Amino acid sequence: MTSGETLLQGIDTTSIRGRLTADALMSKITWFQVGGPADLLFSPADEEDLATFLKGLPDDVPVLVVGIGSNLLVRDGGIDGVVIRLSGRGFGQVENLGGNRLKAGAAVPDKRLAAAALEAGLGGFSFYHGIPGAIGGALRMNAGANGTETTDCVVEVQALDRQGNRHILSHADMGYSYRHSQADDGLIFTSAIFESVPADKADIQKAMDEVQHHRETVQPIREKTGGSTFKNPVPLSSWKLIDEAGLRGFKTGGAQMSEMHCNFMINTGTATAYDLETLGETVRQRVFEKSGTLLEWEIKRLGRFEKGKSVRGFVP
Repeated sequence: MTSGETLLQGIDTTSIRGRLTADALMSKITWFQVGGPADLLFSPADEEDLATFLKGLPDDVPVLVVGIGSNLLVRDGGIDGVVIRLSGRGFGQVENLGGNRLKAGAAVPDKRLAAAALEAGLGGFSFYHGIPGAIGGALRMNAGANGTETTDCVVEVQALDRQGNRHILSHADMGYSYRHSQADDGLIFTSAIFESVPADKADIQKAMDEVQHHRETVQPIREKTGGSTFKNPVPLSSWKLIDEAGLRGFKTGGAQMSEMHCNFMINTGTATAYDLETLGETVRQRVFEKSGTLLEWEIKRLGRFEKGKSVRGFVP
């Protein structure tokens, strides 16, 4: 019997309406298309269903929340405990609240929130049009682009804690900084309220078109990738440091730094998570040796290494 099936037997599923899958391969839901199995994958029907599940889950079972899998590298050995993936049906709606405010579920793709803002005639959301993720992840990491960040438009965030209790966090509670939030890691964001100012729809559309054109011309959006690999060490740009270190197109196994945008790792078709993480740590080392700048991962790396295939993080 697998560990996932064992874990599933210890959970009271009689009141659960969502989908539970034992030993679910994470490679099927990550953009890199790599990663071992999660012991248990849960897709709740809605917030109430998620709260019920959490209240009945033993405290010693690890819980991890993932979005659409774009900014995620799951290691080949898989993930302990329960992985929660919020469903589009239960957490994927955008509501116009009036008063220049929108409410978006955590599973709403960033691009869809941008489209809803266009429809509502609200400026300040166009940057989301080019971010390949969902609102839950954007809230957690203060996602941003082109000089605008999530912190610029968030009013409040709704969340559940590990025991299924509901919380409302103000903008100040989120404690935003560059690609980071100080909100408790144990909180599961379920929705958020955003606010901006009215703008001309033609101007909003123009800004969104410019974002799309930029993505299509400088980013490998048709590859198996996870978006930007490393945070920009302000005021420097990671891609420039990688390029100056001679690492554009550099390969490790089936993993490669993109020729088009060298701060993007890509799975050329045969990469393992081990290949990708080894490539990333090699890039960090060589960039440091060249420039003295230590790059920080933006991609989230999670899970267990396969036996005998661990990757040691580079330390100067």
